[in-house]
Amino acid sequence: MKEGQTLWTKEQLILAVNLYSKIPFGQMHASNADVNELAGLINRSQAAVARKLGNFASFDPKLKERGIKGLTNASKLDLEVWNEYMENWEEQFFEGEKLLAKKKQTSVEKVYQADLENLPKVQGQERERLIMQRVNQYHFRKIVLTNFNNRCCITGIQMLDLIVASHIVPWSKDKGNRLSPQNGLALNALHDRAFDKHLITVTEDLKIKVSPQFYRQKDTLSIQQNFIDYDGKSLLLPKKFFPDTDFLRMHNEKFKG
Repeated sequence: MKEGQTLWTKEQLILAVNLYSKIPFGQMHASNADVNELAGLINRSQAAVARKLGNFASFDPKLKERGIKGLTNASKLDLEVWNEYMENWEEQFFEGEKLLAKKKQTSVEKVYQADLENLPKVQGQERERLIMQRVNQYHFRKIVLTNFNNRCCITGIQMLDLIVASHIVPWSKDKGNRLSPQNGLALNALHDRAFDKHLITVTEDLKIKVSPQFYRQKDTLSIQQNFIDYDGKSLLLPKKFFPDTDFLRMHNEKFKG
């Protein structure tokens, strides 16, 4: 460590990895507004926060596969915080949001006031659970859509009102990966429905696979244009978090071939 530098605390690292999860790889630079904001909150320079995001990128296996190495000199504590976060998205992301709100001298409820409207009037742990669920659902959508550049990863449609953050493994089937961006695809509403019903799937090499059931109606123009024309084509690639092959394999197993 250079003279005058101070070690990062675990709290600071949690806030940094929370930010890492929210912004695309190409925006992790010192001039980014979110990087600037976090730097001020934790009394670090913008450059230091950007470098720390680069350290976290060095742990990302999907970036490594693409030849993106991130920054070297990550610490053992960096790796510890990264593993804790990536292995338990649901709880760790919300804890990061609570910590961020505290740094801003407010609360999660105030930050997400509009998104928490009509919350059932319960108290204690049940209210905390419902708040966590609502906040996490909001950010799952935001992270997944950002990951695919706010476009449907099958058609390229960029109308946000028509795009769904679709789970590869359903919300109810894998609690630990409900919020993992590697368990999400940005799909337009029609293809989200077809994906949910296993009429389309995505192979482990990120190819779109369409059920033979559509070919029985190939003379219907909308079936041809919306499904058959995409059969075998490549998924539009994400910016950072790639779909987990295990999740894709689980979805493939239920595909209606």
